[in-house]
Amino acid sequence: MAFDIDIGFASQAGRKPLNEDFCAAMLPTPGQEDMGSIVAIADGVSAGGMGREAAQTTATSVVRDYFGTPETWDTTVALDRIIAAQNAWLCGINRRRQPAMGLTTLTALVLRGQSYTLAHVGDTRCYLVRNGQATQLTQDHVVNHPDFKHQLLRSVGAEDHLVVDYVQGDLQVGDVFILLTDGVHGEVPEKRLPEYAALPDAREASQKLVDQALTRGSDDNVSAIVVRVRGLLDATLTDASRLAQSLPIPPRLKVGDTLDGLVVNALVADSGINVLYQMREPATQTLYALKTLNTARAHDQEERAMLAHEAWLGMRMQSSRGADHLVAVHARLPNGQERSAFYVLYDWHGGETLQQILDRQQRVGTAAALGYAMQALKALARLHRQGVVHRDIKPANLHLGDDGVLRVLDLGVALSGREPAAMRALHAGTPNYVNPEQWGFRSKGAPARGEAAEGDGAGEQLPTAQSDLFALGVTLYQLLTGKLPYGEVLPYQVGRYYRDPTPPSRHNPEVPIWLNHVVLKAVALDQRQRFETAEEFLLALERGASRPLQALHGTPLMQRDPTAVWKLATGVLALINLLLVYWLLFLPK
Repeated sequence: MAFDIDIGFASQAGRKPLNEDFCAAMLPTPGQEDMGSIVAIADGVSAGGMGREAAQTTATSVVRDYFGTPETWDTTVALDRIIAAQNAWLCGINRRRQPAMGLTTLTALVLRGQSYTLAHVGDTRCYLVRNGQATQLTQDHVVNHPDFKHQLLRSVGAEDHLVVDYVQGDLQVGDVFILLTDGVHGEVPEKRLPEYAALPDAREASQKLVDQALTRGSDDNVSAIVVRVRGLLDATLTDASRLAQSLPIPPRLKVGDTLDGLVVNALVADSGINVLYQMREPATQTLYALKTLNTARAHDQEERAMLAHEAWLGMRMQSSRGADHLVAVHARLPNGQERSAFYVLYDWHGGETLQQILDRQQRVGTAAALGYAMQALKALARLHRQGVVHRDIKPANLHLGDDGVLRVLDLGVALSGREPAAMRALHAGTPNYVNPEQWGFRSKGAPARGEAAEGDGAGEQLPTAQSDLFALGVTLYQLLTGKLPYGEVLPYQVGRYYRDPTPPSRHNPEVPIWLNHVVLKAVALDQRQRFETAEEFLLALERGASRPLQALHGTPLMQRDPTAVWKLATGVLALINLLLVYWLLFLPK
């Protein structure tokens, strides 16, 4: 559900001929409820002109563009990108005109989950009224002198590098946020704000603030926004992480044990880090998958944070199109009980993983393999559009349900941009499915994209969306042939990548030539020859023989092994030396 909030605003020119203030607010559209709600207030700078236009475009772009950012971005990151883009645009205009025109202050407030985020530049203000007390959350960026208190030190559009103040905090039902331009907060004292916050209607409160400022003699534009919080949204990653650190880890459970009203049906897996149980809800007999930490990891704060990130990411991904190919996460228990321990509850789907299918039969039919790959690509496209890299695509993490839907499992090591630092530093993935660049292999002339940080391994690349596509290409190769394109790979075994993979049709004559080309492109040694996006990979499979890809040229020896020339030269010199020794010892003189 969306926030239950009441928003009211009022803006008047006052005693000035032109109103250069601007107020904006936007609620989420269906499917974007998890993004929360945003309001913004801006006060255009009169000096130089175009203050009204600057205020209007800045406030409007912030509230509109916010909902165009990925849901996985932190709110501060989203606001910073948007405000920086608007600032660059205004600076570009101001460089062509002197004196500078089109400057504005800005205060933007995002209410998301169970917390708020505030972005601030200039002398507009934001107050939080809680339990009858008003607290100023922003700091005026003005000259600290009574005679120059209206001279701004920071404004949007003034300098290429804009420093934005950010404030974050917890939300409570009953909180009231009051955003004011200097024409109001310069006249209405802070101690009177709780009176206006207590008014039942936010629109009435904002109008009375504006009227009071005019009554007290304000000679500037007067604007006010009042936001009252009546209900909260589901927890965000920050909220989930806080909960993960506070709840205990469940004890070791046996079949028949009960946890929060759910009965243990079976122990499915125990990796030593995570434990997976099949649970049953007695009233409906519905099955669920419960994932938690092994009791030996109960005090590992990093593991708790990683599991909280997995749960949060799963909930974010299931909120829009493409979620059919991901397993749903339950934020609340189906029986309505409160959680007594920290765990993640997933839907349970009957069926088997592709690895289980391969264990039972060496390979699958061409049509079936194509269907599995296309469903997996739809899920990857959804993840990659949200800036998420799975990092562990393989047959064991692709589950074919009894309903015929292929689902991508295990977001435990996925990168979202908000994952814990320990997860980011982890060299995750199964070696057979990890692209060569992550082991430090780079074909000659290949660009050094996504380099690892110093100390993470010389020459290695961080995983990207292309890493998932390579792993899926290896999976498709294995489904078609029962073999791996580069054989069994051990960590950092760069020597495995000394040759191009054998075409799948050599192992399985049923594989058509056009599919040979697609698979070989997906697992090519040279990363520049591979698919760049999941959509490109999917389109190649959908077009099939109607518009086949061109066959890739074999990778030259020098690209596969840049040291080949030195090895060859060494071999030739050794042969010459042997011939000289033979001539000196055995040929007649």
